[in-house]
Amino acid sequence: MYFVYSLLMGIAALLLLPYWLIQGLRHGKYLSNISERLGFSFPSLGRLPPDRPGAIWLHAVSVGEVLSGVALAQKLKQAYPARPLIVSTTTITGQALAKDRIPFADAITYFPLDWTFCVRRAIRAVRPSLVVVLETEIWPNFLREAARTRVPVLFVSGRISDRSFARYQSYLRKFGFFLRPFLRSALSNAAAFLMQSQVDADRIRALGAQTERVSVSGNLKYDQALPSPTPLSHWLEAEAQRRGRHPIIVAGSVVATEEPLALIAFGVLQGEFPRALLVLAPRKPEHFQAAADFIHESQRKFLRRSELPIPKNGNAETLAYSPAAASITDDVTVLLLDSIGELASLYQLADGAFVGGSLVESGGHNILEPAAFGKIPVFGPSMENFAETASRFVAAKAAVQVESPEDAGVAWIELLRDPERNRQMGETAKRLVDDSRGATARALAEIAKHLDGAAR
Repeated sequence: MYFVYSLLMGIAALLLLPYWLIQGLRHGKYLSNISERLGFSFPSLGRLPPDRPGAIWLHAVSVGEVLSGVALAQKLKQAYPARPLIVSTTTITGQALAKDRIPFADAITYFPLDWTFCVRRAIRAVRPSLVVVLETEIWPNFLREAARTRVPVLFVSGRISDRSFARYQSYLRKFGFFLRPFLRSALSNAAAFLMQSQVDADRIRALGAQTERVSVSGNLKYDQALPSPTPLSHWLEAEAQRRGRHPIIVAGSVVATEEPLALIAFGVLQGEFPRALLVLAPRKPEHFQAAADFIHESQRKFLRRSELPIPKNGNAETLAYSPAAASITDDVTVLLLDSIGELASLYQLADGAFVGGSLVESGGHNILEPAAFGKIPVFGPSMENFAETASRFVAAKAAVQVESPEDAGVAWIELLRDPERNRQMGETAKRLVDDSRGATARALAEIAKHLDGAAR
């Protein structure tokens, strides 16, 4: 079974090779880290002492998983200071954010490609006593090699979206004779599945996970600490007040081709609030230029965050605000956030929030970042990746789901017209986040059991 899987992975890699080469040459993706992904070199691991104890390996696929795992990483480092904490990501943006948000990690590297020779080299280099995979990225060869070397793998804050589960079911109907026993074998190599909800737990069991290894522990994203103000957030707050720019709408995690829809929603709002300002935050760096082109085509004047003379890091509270440094002139209506890691702090300033990936068929993104600040998440119909959270917030009247960009603009107008309703919904959103915390503590308790077992 594993041979067939590896063969199919090889064929897929050959078919995707031209795309990878093009992306590597255009955007610097894939090629710069291929040595780590293949398991040939791990520069960040070379700094670790040779006689170190077994590491804790924390894998976070991309930006969302990195953000959700920061609190867990901090607790792990505090609880096990002698053990190296190794963080891996799959994407370049996740790697950059991990270096920014988890600087206390002993090494930050890329996750290996799922061929036996790659994962075997990676496990040998990291020398983990335990692997923690955030959410549910299932790599059969990695799981088998970890089990072979007696390294427990824990899935924490696991989830299987509606879309993913439907895809699995479709494959099982067509190739169940091979896929069902293969999935059961792969999942049997994991030590535990700590899932976000009962639905997620039922789904991982349906795919073949052993019942006694599955539990419901909650969503790590609820435990994310509120981000501290940044130089950019201090500047924007001061500049908006000085220029009388209100309301501020933050459209975060906007995906490709969704930018025009966010601009349409904002245009509806501007009909009643001509002094409004939109902060548009594309999800991926490779879409920054396309977003700029869309804004330009809409005949709007905009500022790029990357061109503002404002540092990304530093003590924001002591930075002197200089009106001459950068200015939002009256004809500027959009701030393009072409940076990574600064979105969350800007939600605190938002008078209206839109969560992207939801007005196109992309599955939606995390609504908890604005909700934690008491801001009301507005999102479109495509929320398959966060269906349970979205339905919970909508049912509690703590979020607004819309069918079109025009409806999003109308929703903001109605909330701004009714400050009391706005306040009550915001308070409910924040309370839902606060009442759902605790997944980190439950994950730490499970991790401790397995680390004690590994030590024995």
